[in-house]
Amino acid sequence: MSSEKTSSVLRNRNFQYLWAGQTVSAIGDQMSGLALPVLAVTMLQASEWQIGMMNAAGMSMFLLIGLPAGAWVDRWMKRRVMILADVVRMLVVLSVPLAWWAGILNMTFIIVGAAVISAANVFFDVAYQSVLPIMLPKEQMAKANSALETTKQTSMLVGPAVIGFLLTIVKAPILMLADAISFLVSLVSVSRIKMDESAIAKQDRGKLRDEITEGVKFVTKHPIIGRITASTATFNFFTSGVHTLVPILVLRNMDVSPALYGLVFTAAAGAGLAGALSAAKIGEWIGQGNTVIAALVLSAVAVFGFPIAAMIGDASALPIVILSESVIAFTGLVYNITQVSARQALCPEHLLGRMNASIRFFVWGVMPISALLAGAFATWFGMVPVVFVAAVGALLSSWFIFASPLRGLKTIVPKAE
Repeated sequence: MSSEKTSSVLRNRNFQYLWAGQTVSAIGDQMSGLALPVLAVTMLQASEWQIGMMNAAGMSMFLLIGLPAGAWVDRWMKRRVMILADVVRMLVVLSVPLAWWAGILNMTFIIVGAAVISAANVFFDVAYQSVLPIMLPKEQMAKANSALETTKQTSMLVGPAVIGFLLTIVKAPILMLADAISFLVSLVSVSRIKMDESAIAKQDRGKLRDEITEGVKFVTKHPIIGRITASTATFNFFTSGVHTLVPILVLRNMDVSPALYGLVFTAAAGAGLAGALSAAKIGEWIGQGNTVIAALVLSAVAVFGFPIAAMIGDASALPIVILSESVIAFTGLVYNITQVSARQALCPEHLLGRMNASIRFFVWGVMPISALLAGAFATWFGMVPVVFVAAVGALLSSWFIFASPLRGLKTIVPKAE
């Protein structure tokens, strides 16, 4: 039965287009994800504060426009929103190598570009999370999300190591051209999707504020989605600060080469792939509710590896960083596949955009604040105390879901007969 459901998902032509486009886009994101920190730290000599600003700008729009974006996406054609967002992201990423070639690239340019991409990401992500439940039956959500994450993690297995090697022979801005191309592939793939959706007529739209409030209330009052959101937001608040400082820890303090820096993410991708492939089985084994709780707790425990590595402070601590990133990747994929599939199925279709936007507002909106605080506090107090406090906070984040109906829950969403 399970294999039949999986194959039916994979045979869906619309899902195939979405799947292909997002796989290529994930590869492109790796290019920028690895090239940008190397560019900032090694070429532009960015400080802790500037790295914090860059990371904050990259997530800022989920905090600033996340809530209205959800209401807007519920009103608009979601596929069209995704295409326009890909166009914006492609053009902004393309501007980085062009600015470098023209000799005008600096951290201000990078930070502003990150903010613009963040705005496009808000609309794409909300529409992307909302289009899947329209495209597929609810009982196929877990299989579809698992397939998307599996291919994403598979592409990341070899990608970071290859990119890390390329960064030793090619300048970082040049590699960002691949990300621009990946957005082009994504928009072409999304444009091929044919699905039954229509924009809400203006006369049928409610007040924007009322629609936003409806989405926020649904998330905060739901006994399962609300608790998951609270734990995820708290966890992200503390761990985003840690990951803001990781490039400085590895590339500067440890004096690790870009090639070895790429291997950190290769190892994590392998663990993430294992998590994506095993998420459904783990949920069946210990129950979906217990899976969500256990995955978050283990992720939080792994964060303690970063203050240990920071205390050692040289390349000998790199295996600790790799182990921590790998555990976080494995448990993070198990956690996300389980809880994202649950909330997609638990939410009424007409609230999907606002539900996803409200959750993103809380769980990603805290990340730019965290990045700024991490950059500032690391400048004032040093890296070790900052990442240690963050690890303690990440562990405490599990309280919300531990003290919730999730504990002991075998199945969050009953399977369709």
